[in-house]
Amino acid sequence: MNIRILLIILTTVITSYAFAQSDEGEHSHEHHKNEIGIANSAVYFVKEKEFAYGLHLHYVRNIPKTKFGLGLGYERIFDEHGHNTIGIVAAYRPIENLNLQLSPGLAFEDNESEVGFALHFETSYEFEINNFHIGPSVEFAYDPEDIHISIGIHIGYGF
Repeated sequence: MNIRILLIILTTVITSYAFAQSDEGEHSHEHHKNEIGIANSAVYFVKEKEFAYGLHLHYVRNIPKTKFGLGLGYERIFDEHGHNTIGIVAAYRPIENLNLQLSPGLAFEDNESEVGFALHFETSYEFEINNFHIGPSVEFAYDPEDIHISIGIHIGYGF
């Protein structure tokens, strides 16, 4: 299946669920103050037309009584270049289980001194189990060398 078609389907399902929500039956739910998360994913490089394994880590401090959070993130892609990205994470929860994150940062490769601007956009839909949450994750990322798309599983711990 073409990766673009899969991404369109996933995005459509997640966003249609978001728009189907109504405020009438929604209960007030305060999220944890802090979250540590990890996403394991298959990464596809658009220009290189190659797949690799990616690992994304983040810490987010949620802003009380809002749907926003701020934090730090790190992504490592295990390929021949050794892609690394460090960035600031801005998180937003438009509905209960949907998490959107935008992360501008710096990208660099192993054994190279060149550093460039990177921008990541990640969305995940989380199912909560006490302080833990797990769910599908999709990411679109730009860096000076390539654009990559990731599909994987997000696991987090709130405290």
